[in-house]
Amino acid sequence: MPSQSVVAAAFALATVLGPLHVAHAQTRAATLVLTNGHIVTVDSARPEAQATAIVGDRIVAVGTNADIKPYIASSTRVIDLRGKLAVPGLTDGHGHFMNLGQSKLQLDLTKAHTWDDIVAMVAAAAQKAKPGEWIVGRGWHQAKWDRPPVPAVEGNPVHTSLSAVSLNNPVVLTHASGHAVFVNAKAMQLAGITKTTPNPSGGEIVHDAQGNATGLLRESAQRLIGPARARSDSARSPVERAAEARHVVELAGADALSKGITSFHDAGSNFETIDLFKKLAGEGKLPVRLYVMVRFESNARMDSLLDRYRMQGYGNGYLTVRSIKRQIDGALGSNGAWLLEPYADLPRSSGLALESVEELTRAAEIAMKHDFQVNTHAIGDRANREVLNVYEKLFKANPGKTDLRWRIEHAQHIHPTDGPRFKQLGVIASMQGIHAVSDGPWVPAKLGPERAKAESYLFRSLWDSGAIVTNGTDTPVEDVDPIPSFYGTVSRITREGKVFLPEQRLTRAEALQSYTLNNAYASFQEKELGSITPGKLADITVLSKDIMTIPEREIPTARVVYTIVGGKIKYRQGGN
Repeated sequence: MPSQSVVAAAFALATVLGPLHVAHAQTRAATLVLTNGHIVTVDSARPEAQATAIVGDRIVAVGTNADIKPYIASSTRVIDLRGKLAVPGLTDGHGHFMNLGQSKLQLDLTKAHTWDDIVAMVAAAAQKAKPGEWIVGRGWHQAKWDRPPVPAVEGNPVHTSLSAVSLNNPVVLTHASGHAVFVNAKAMQLAGITKTTPNPSGGEIVHDAQGNATGLLRESAQRLIGPARARSDSARSPVERAAEARHVVELAGADALSKGITSFHDAGSNFETIDLFKKLAGEGKLPVRLYVMVRFESNARMDSLLDRYRMQGYGNGYLTVRSIKRQIDGALGSNGAWLLEPYADLPRSSGLALESVEELTRAAEIAMKHDFQVNTHAIGDRANREVLNVYEKLFKANPGKTDLRWRIEHAQHIHPTDGPRFKQLGVIASMQGIHAVSDGPWVPAKLGPERAKAESYLFRSLWDSGAIVTNGTDTPVEDVDPIPSFYGTVSRITREGKVFLPEQRLTRAEALQSYTLNNAYASFQEKELGSITPGKLADITVLSKDIMTIPEREIPTARVVYTIVGGKIKYRQGGN
């Protein structure tokens, strides 16, 4: 596993031919040229440039304006960047692609300031909905409201007021983390949830002092609603469902492209969804490049089908499938992260283990057998330790297997003794800078100030240890926009204007590398993506402001001007 300081050098593909960094000594007419810009290449062979030439879907040259001029012909499209910043196409290293698209069809609860705001939104939706129609929303977070709900159980609302405005419609509202849902009385009735319904393994039905279900379903308890929703969905024809799935892909892609994302690590899709992605990729209709992790499948089914579904760069480099996704715990915000010690704000609980160590081990054995990467969700310090233990056990049992690049997704809270193990084992820390600043205001209340300081969002500590650190948003938990996550990584400034654990900040160059070359390495695509290097795919993001040089406080004001994927302009500010 290379250290962070040499990743760019280790993966540089081309040589420097005098002053010009080219793929071929012979000049060819470019189809697209970017000129007169500040190009940060994330390639140590030539870290900065003014211009680049593209032929088809590949970069052919990087250099000065004068160097690139011979590539310009009458047929070449030339874009004068006028000093703007161009960087390698940004990759969201962890998100949920279909959920991002689906979020565009649901109530957006992220802007709600109070529980009453959410009740009002549902009331308005119920006025328009047909009787029995499900009302779906996502993005609420009790720690971000201006005031706590009344009444409340463990800081969360009870369903009474929600149910009163939606008597004839089942309602399901997903927590911002995706690790809990809140439902109304109608939804609980359809799902058969009563006072006596037992907690499922790895989940919790929250009750009030009288033993009544409050409407909050943590972790695996969310699945209790699934059969009722499936019965409702079954009324639609296969054609209608297929059309909606394609529309969801379009919505997710449009949002990602508008924010400079050219590649997306999809943190979990089943084989049916991968079939859809493959069909779209074959048709040339995947909007961004997808690196898909297989999820929601039994071990037996994975064992029989993983080889058949393995793809590397299918559809002109748009679809890669060679990893699986597991999840050992929940989220901190919903008290579902698995901790070594109890929560400071919920002493009765140390969180939830969503699958056993034995189950994770068996899944990892199957992945090892089929040469698939393992990417495991772990947020709490106990969860991270257990996953590292499983990985270490499998690595020792398979000494002949090399270059595995197994990952821990989120890696948010790591006991100090476990941090060095990432580098020692070659485990990638797949993190999200936006989580550090979004969660920062309430993390100390969950963990206690001392544990929060020692364990939380250890970007700097992991980077300095030599571990590979990547970046993303976990969208739709957060907006897919990489600029706030980049800003959070380098500033650690929360929305309240306070700096959360400043000692864990990365530099701007490091943050950019975490969003580009490191994400390419984490998906086995560093030879094709992650830097503006001749020979690589021509994926480039152009920003309105130079986030590498402007005052730090101005970084959040940068916007995307162009998103280029495979030499094609997929998004242009203000339209094409």
